[in-house]
Amino acid sequence: MISLGSLFSRQPAPLLGIDISSSSLKLVELDQDGAGNLQLKRCAIEPLERGWISDGNIEKFDEVAEAVRRLVKKSGTRTKNVALALPPSAVITKKIILPGGLSDLELEVQVESEANQYIPFSLDEVSLDFCVVGPSSNSLGDVEVLIAASRKEKVQDRQGLAEAAGLNPVILDIESYASRLAASRLIERLPNKGAGAMVALFEVGALTTSMQVIRDDEVVYDRDQAFGGAQLTQLIVRQYGFSLEEAESKKRSGDLPEDYDTAVLVPFVESMAQEIGRALQFFFTSTPYNKVDYVMLAGGSAALPGLTEAVTQHSSFACTLVNPFDGMEMGNDVRMKKMMREAPSYLTSCGLAMRRFLQ
Repeated sequence: MISLGSLFSRQPAPLLGIDISSSSLKLVELDQDGAGNLQLKRCAIEPLERGWISDGNIEKFDEVAEAVRRLVKKSGTRTKNVALALPPSAVITKKIILPGGLSDLELEVQVESEANQYIPFSLDEVSLDFCVVGPSSNSLGDVEVLIAASRKEKVQDRQGLAEAAGLNPVILDIESYASRLAASRLIERLPNKGAGAMVALFEVGALTTSMQVIRDDEVVYDRDQAFGGAQLTQLIVRQYGFSLEEAESKKRSGDLPEDYDTAVLVPFVESMAQEIGRALQFFFTSTPYNKVDYVMLAGGSAALPGLTEAVTQHSSFACTLVNPFDGMEMGNDVRMKKMMREAPSYLTSCGLAMRRFLQ
């Protein structure tokens, strides 16, 4: 039977992008107008308590599922389909070359036999997926295929979380791929549509900062480092004697003592800029490259006052704060002031929401 929806619908089905990090949940829902311009319909953030998510693993399932329910309710959406992501550490990816012209079934058989070489577990224990990237640049008539594999329990955890919150998980992506997809929109807005530009994208999370260097949609380098916004919370605890929960709450609300800026914030911003500068230097010494054209900062702690200026000063490269919604139309439900303040946090969830238009 033909679905009437498929005949009359000009748009892919609505989709939520939900990013699950160690400190919060972020939700984005996008739409498209008749001309194909993206519109931000909704965005929302729900904080998580420390330890609920650890190294990408869901340690407190019921509490996180309840937080997802609160997030969805807070956003006001009625959409049930959701795209989620796994951290890169939970997914093995490999590009392989296969003969062109294979049927889907033949591709599947070939991928499974190739995957055995690269995956250190039995194929019964993993969820395996693949996509044809395009023609091979080195081998005429062949195609480049990307294989992605993750332990089944990791995938089931994310699926179960969505279902426990009354959602329908339809896409499971990789966090770094989702953030790259959202960043690609912004890179296209650079001079010459970003062609040939070397862009260092830093996502400053609570516990780790991930770095991806991107040129023409290809990742030329990536690395995670153990520094992030949680260190600022620890400094507040040490300086003022607050509990961890108090310090986190006061950091979010801005309700801190008068000397906070000079005693805590400015030195922390300086040390974070130095860490980013060191990460860039490590990239230069371990690759053939000796410069980047742009530095982009995303993540919850990227919006700290003075950070972009300090990074520019330490690295001598132009540094900007990421707003993944730049150039989008704004829906009626978007609270502009709040969204602008939190925008850098939404890079990954925005990339997940963009998957609606790429299926």
